[in-house]
Amino acid sequence: MLFKRNALALLGWLILCGGALQAQDGKLTLSVEKIMRDPKWIGTSPSNVFWSEDGKKLYFYWNPEGNKSDSLYAVNADGKNIQKVSARERRSLPSQYGSYNRAETKKVYEKNGDIFLYDVKSGKAQQITNTVERESSPAFSQSEQKVTYVKDSNLYAWSIANGQTVQLTDFKKGRKPAGEGKNDQRDWLKEQQLALLQIVKDREENKELQRKQRLADAPARPKEIYVEDKIVNNLTLSPDERFVTYQLISRPKNSKVAIVPDYVTSSGYTEDINTRTKVGDAQNTYEFFVYDTKRDTAFAVLMNDVEGIYEQPAYLLEKEAKASTAKTAEGKPKKVEMRATAIYGPIWSENGEHAVVVARSQDNKDRWVMKLDPATGKLSVLDRQRDEAWINGPGIGYGTGDLGWMPDNESIWFHSEENGYSHLYAVNVITGKKKALTSGRFEVSEVRMSDDKKNFYFTANKVHPGIKHFYRMPVQGGEMVQLTSMKGAHEVQLSPDEKTMAVRYSASNKPWELYVMDNKKGAKPKQVTSSLTDEFKSYDWREPEVITFKAKDGVDVYARLYRPENAKNNGPAVIFVHGAGYLQNAHQWWSSYFREYIFHNFLVDQGYTVLDIDYRGSAGYGRDVRTGIYRFMGGKDLSDHVDGAKHLVEKYNVDPKKIGIYGGSYGGFITLMAMFTEPDVFAAGAALRSVTDWAHYNHGYTSNILNTPYTDSTAYAKSSPIYYAEGLKGALLICHGMVDTNVHFQDVVRLTQRLIELKKDNWELAVYPVEDHGFVEPASWTDEYKRIYKLFEENLKK
Repeated sequence: MLFKRNALALLGWLILCGGALQAQDGKLTLSVEKIMRDPKWIGTSPSNVFWSEDGKKLYFYWNPEGNKSDSLYAVNADGKNIQKVSARERRSLPSQYGSYNRAETKKVYEKNGDIFLYDVKSGKAQQITNTVERESSPAFSQSEQKVTYVKDSNLYAWSIANGQTVQLTDFKKGRKPAGEGKNDQRDWLKEQQLALLQIVKDREENKELQRKQRLADAPARPKEIYVEDKIVNNLTLSPDERFVTYQLISRPKNSKVAIVPDYVTSSGYTEDINTRTKVGDAQNTYEFFVYDTKRDTAFAVLMNDVEGIYEQPAYLLEKEAKASTAKTAEGKPKKVEMRATAIYGPIWSENGEHAVVVARSQDNKDRWVMKLDPATGKLSVLDRQRDEAWINGPGIGYGTGDLGWMPDNESIWFHSEENGYSHLYAVNVITGKKKALTSGRFEVSEVRMSDDKKNFYFTANKVHPGIKHFYRMPVQGGEMVQLTSMKGAHEVQLSPDEKTMAVRYSASNKPWELYVMDNKKGAKPKQVTSSLTDEFKSYDWREPEVITFKAKDGVDVYARLYRPENAKNNGPAVIFVHGAGYLQNAHQWWSSYFREYIFHNFLVDQGYTVLDIDYRGSAGYGRDVRTGIYRFMGGKDLSDHVDGAKHLVEKYNVDPKKIGIYGGSYGGFITLMAMFTEPDVFAAGAALRSVTDWAHYNHGYTSNILNTPYTDSTAYAKSSPIYYAEGLKGALLICHGMVDTNVHFQDVVRLTQRLIELKKDNWELAVYPVEDHGFVEPASWTDEYKRIYKLFEENLKK
């Protein structure tokens, strides 16, 4: 017993000495508990950077003291004199969002549900509205004598000169009240009275005269437009103030919303959370209208005559060809229905002469850029992008995407993946002539035009797919002048006079910091913030090597590689799978997966090699990589990981029997597919918040890639792990939050039952009662990653 006490005392002394030595040399020793603490232990990077309207100050949110929440800070334009902004100054600031007049001397914006007009030179704001209801979407009229805004789904105009407010539309919920209707008997009796009795006739004529007089004396009012139960959206006034365009959204009445139970509540009762429909369920439908105030009439803009509107997706044509070659009795093909679409816009030229809209098919296969004649509703196609997978990419997205007018007021610029990468194009709306402004094996994003309309500014990954620089280029195309130089990523905000750039920059092993620099090539950036804690800086964080390897189909796959300095032959390896699918992580800036980055440093300290792959479907590499997973998730995206494992074995002497895999969300899905369909490649896997059956995920994301379950059931069966669960051989850890409103807990409940019925015993499920899709509580993160580490230690170091 005495020996035991002395041994414990000695052990305690050694621990204390170890702690003292660690404190003396100042080096951080990583552990799961330290990694998964509140992220403030790292330091809080500056965020939400914006300039003051006069360009003299730069504002940003920051938290150098490690408080519970970030505070607003300001620094001079030269990067000097950082100060926390007082509550009084913060409340007086205009919104960083809003619309400017052409000279950018005035700005209108919404703040706290009211509309304000701001004078940039004087710095004074005039409050236009002050109501309990919300006013939104303020904009200057073409004449700049009025400010338009939306209130209660109607458009209003406020006169700057006299302060008068005019209602421009009168949308009403419900149906137009019906009259009594025609009744032959009552009509006959009325005619008889008018014919027999002069007094009746005189009084009726007098009533009609009074009615006409009231109408003549009444001020002009907008037409009553009854929208039933539809939602009015995107109200826009034409520059000549004659036309109001708007979108009507119809919500389906027969769709079913999935419910997530919340068990840990303040009430002590289980409370239900309404979330979303499942893919393939009834979705919103969209109509686009023009209200012509001159003719006092509203009409729908129709896509009937637009090129390609009846062209069905290839997968449906293949399905129909296999099923039947059915003809009508006359021997003619069956009638093809017009595809459902949504129209967005319009975007008017600065001179008010032309309007452009963007339409998307709801099957995700087509995007049209079109000229709109508001007087007739006629649409003229300027550009059509067709993709048998789905339309997306930087600057394209949904809605109008990034699009604007060139200085000539006859051409627009827009993004297209026509050549395989998202690039800038211009098309003349009169002649239809189109030209590419940028080209190459890189992507362009975050485009804006300079105030003098001579240059474009944008971000591009031209140097390397994993490096983002800021560029300037003449508006007609030409030399792309690279303005930033540090290796990593740059998020740039130009000052109002465009002479200075505020740059949020990070590298793969350095979190985001704020810099300022002159807007010219070769300018030296000046660091403004220093956000990292001494504890974080005490560790020598690795800069992962960005490598490429060949997939089995010959495509170059990019990945981050973490290697021990003295890696042992036949050592263990872990492959990390990033989430979202369409996301990039094998890049050279600070990852949004910062916990995983730190965890990978910890794993390397323990002797693991770690590979983090930008698999097929990832962002940053163009259309073909993005759409490489169409109709088969768990196909090329998974084989890229299998090829990555092979690369680790062949080049880095990893033991092929000691490779694990893990990831969350889409990464959890790939982990399940790996463990179920490639059981001889991966010895252990941790699937976090995983999709197990794509037929239960949301519509917006899933229908792009797999179409819908009832039209493409084969794609869903091929792509869903629950169908492959019998293939499990290695050790599987499943972790899921019980109040996950994105990938519902139901996903793992159904998979759990499947594994039970298959009599599998080499798996375990860890549930987190208070966590949504993205974990918040440090205790949950810690528990989850301790289990992941234990899984790898027990199965990859045998």
